[in-house]
Amino acid sequence: MSATLTDTPAPGARTALWTSTVAFTACFAVWTIFSIIGLGVKDELGLSETEFGLLVGTPILTGSLTRVFLGVWADQYGGRRVFAAVMVLAAIATFLTSYAHTYGQLLIAALGVGMAGGAFSVGVAYVSKFYPKDQQGTALGIFGAGNVGAAVTKFVAPFVMVAMGWEAVAQVWAAALLIMAVIFLALTREDPDQVARKAGAAKAEPMSKQLLVLKNVQVWRFALYYFFVFGAFVALALWLPRYLIGVYGLDVKTAGMLAAFYSVPASIFRIYGGKMSDRYGARAVMYTTFAVSVLCTFMLSYPPTTYIIQGVKGPIQFSTSMGLVPFLVTIFVLGFFMSLGKAAVFKHIPVYYPNHVGAVGGLVGMIGGLGGFALPLAFGALLDLTGVWTSTFALLFVLVSVALVWMHVAIRNMERSAARRGETVLVPELPEMQGLGEAGVAPPPRRAGPIADWRPEDPEFWQTGGKAVARRNLWVSTYCLMLSFAVWMVWSVVVARLPGIGFDFTTDQLFWLAALPGLSGATLRIFYAFLVPIFGGRLWTTLSTGSLLIPAFGIGYAVQNPETPYLIFMVLALLCGLGGGNFASSMANISYFFPKAEKGNALALNAGIGNLGVSVMQFLVPVVVTMGLFGLLGGQAQVGLDGTQLWMQNAGFVWIPLIIAGVFAAWFGMNDILAAKSSFADQASIFGRAHTWIMCWLYTGTFGTFIGMSAGFPLLSKLAFPEVNALKYAFLGPLVGALSRAGTGWVADKFGGARVSFWVFAAQIASILGMIWFLNAGSFPGFFAMVVALFFFSGIGNASTFQMVPGIMRQAIDQAEPGLSVEQRRNQAVRESAAVIGFTSAIAAYGAFYIPKAYGSSIAMTGTANAALWGFLLFYISCAALTWRVYSGPRGVLHDIERGRHAPSAAIPA
Repeated sequence: MSATLTDTPAPGARTALWTSTVAFTACFAVWTIFSIIGLGVKDELGLSETEFGLLVGTPILTGSLTRVFLGVWADQYGGRRVFAAVMVLAAIATFLTSYAHTYGQLLIAALGVGMAGGAFSVGVAYVSKFYPKDQQGTALGIFGAGNVGAAVTKFVAPFVMVAMGWEAVAQVWAAALLIMAVIFLALTREDPDQVARKAGAAKAEPMSKQLLVLKNVQVWRFALYYFFVFGAFVALALWLPRYLIGVYGLDVKTAGMLAAFYSVPASIFRIYGGKMSDRYGARAVMYTTFAVSVLCTFMLSYPPTTYIIQGVKGPIQFSTSMGLVPFLVTIFVLGFFMSLGKAAVFKHIPVYYPNHVGAVGGLVGMIGGLGGFALPLAFGALLDLTGVWTSTFALLFVLVSVALVWMHVAIRNMERSAARRGETVLVPELPEMQGLGEAGVAPPPRRAGPIADWRPEDPEFWQTGGKAVARRNLWVSTYCLMLSFAVWMVWSVVVARLPGIGFDFTTDQLFWLAALPGLSGATLRIFYAFLVPIFGGRLWTTLSTGSLLIPAFGIGYAVQNPETPYLIFMVLALLCGLGGGNFASSMANISYFFPKAEKGNALALNAGIGNLGVSVMQFLVPVVVTMGLFGLLGGQAQVGLDGTQLWMQNAGFVWIPLIIAGVFAAWFGMNDILAAKSSFADQASIFGRAHTWIMCWLYTGTFGTFIGMSAGFPLLSKLAFPEVNALKYAFLGPLVGALSRAGTGWVADKFGGARVSFWVFAAQIASILGMIWFLNAGSFPGFFAMVVALFFFSGIGNASTFQMVPGIMRQAIDQAEPGLSVEQRRNQAVRESAAVIGFTSAIAAYGAFYIPKAYGSSIAMTGTANAALWGFLLFYISCAALTWRVYSGPRGVLHDIERGRHAPSAAIPA
């Protein structure tokens, strides 16, 4: 009986797995041998790029086309004997290659060498039969790591070729493969299916019957996923030495070793991809693979470009190109995620088709292998046609983008269909495969996905599991939000350093750079506020967190050259607003997870610790820019006007590994709540409610103050008190504001958000008067103390104003929709509360723009910031008056509710 039907591996499984993995490594080293010896042949015969691509790709073609038949034979006759036979025949063909001297002879020899690649489908069929289903992802991931054979060839073959010629490489590799075949036969045993078949004298299914399963169109879809994750890997493994020599002028030995920098992670980490697929589900791994690959191939596809901008003082010219080190880093990331995807694809084959692993695995492997054949040809043809080296990655960008969009559309269609039938929990990890596979084989439901039943107001549901899920989503969201705030406000520190490293920007230009992230962030929040119910919190948090990589990389490159035009800095400042937009979607998402009694504290923690990202950034960036944190990967230091060395690029680069971790955490740690799904039209009703606009005004008075002072204070203090190094203290204000928000949510839950908000505005009025007094007196300690007080009270107000929203919207819905049932009104109030929270956060975020801009305009017109401060004072007075009149006063909407009495009629129309 096959081990796939039991709970433990069959006897000899461990030996079979590791011996097969080493054997496949040897096969893969032979299969990709032409990526190195082809360079010697190209020079010897004077081949064109297209001819070189055909020669390199020919073994891949043979290895791909033979996989289906070899896989079937492995099921019929046993993987052990077929595997050994493949190695012996491939070794003979490889040895004979050394005697080929014309282009035609080499193509024929390459066809024979390609048999080594067919060993993959044999090994998959052989190894999978030793392991139960819940371990097959890991086992096949380990076996698939034999792809590292490509790196072995790239590391060793160049030295052998330089010392002894390309013919010697073929002879040595052939001898090694033949020895490996003998070792394999000596150490391994027949798989359990073959043992059981011999004991029962049963005959294997004929090939015609085995191939019938390939009629399922979904099998071919499955194979197309592998076309990218494996086919593109093989193609790049073959093409990279040529690319590195052509683009960066490297010699063959260096190019081969650096190409292995891509091949190694793209092979070894396949083991980790198998473990992740077993634990989290292959669908989640496939989404992550495709999303990151889209980003990497887009960056790699951008060609070296020279821009000419017609400026006021004449043409401004600058160039962009990806250096060798950033190229290698990006290739490493691409290879890593492709390795995860390869394991995820093959996780499903023995689950869906346990009796036809050879046939299905052979087809999937064949399509992937054909990618390894067709893509190098396409790379060479594109280079001949366009003359642009990066056309290689442009093609891969298009390929993976189509794969991602197609997979997502197919999955969403299946989810909607299952939801209509009430069978959401039965949707398998790849929903487009549902209902297929072999008769009697039920694919397991996926582990990650949306939650159909969510009742946080039910005490039993909350205590028996709901609370743990909500808290997990809260902490992941909080971490991602903290990174968003850090990237959003990074310009508040960077702009103060730019003049010191040679950037000739005016004071007004610097204030504009500090203000622009607030402008774009606030504008994006308007849209982000409504996207969680449309896309789902898990997917949107993953994508929005990943988008922070764009400004992080951009800042790291732009600040290294004082000749970078101001326009580029403006664009990067606007892109930092991607971080600001995330707040609206994060708060809207978390509001769905918690009951009303805990919503205020949960939102306070999410926003408060998220706000802490500003303080973390203002503390961390001044430290990391003083050291070569990333060595050669980070670039050269800039010499300041005072002779000190600064690595300003670290202000962007330091966030990259943290952002990548956040993307993983969001995708694998968060959930979607199906009940929260709604269209924009369903949420647009909030625009017709006066309470929405009043809360926008009040929240601008609290959060607008926090974010605006965070953006404007460092530069204001540097101008107002030039004798003080205020950057050393700038992080304290946002730190106090973030902690006060995170730690005082319970105050609003206990005493009422409206009452707390009124006294917050009163305290802010006193704080702003103190700032004006000490600014005129020229006292930095007093001025800074008032700024910290303003941050402290704004943090309390941030929590209290949001705590008001659910109660206000419940009153508004009860009045506006009396015909709805109690449950319908409650659900509508929850949806509108989330939308209001997101939308008000969007409007309030404009504080990050108007406060720094107000300081700059006030200084430009009057010479001091006093005019701006007096304007802020009048604004806080209006906030206090509105809070008292509409919400907390005797005639306010929340007056009786917050005092434990029945609510009166709303003070204003809903």
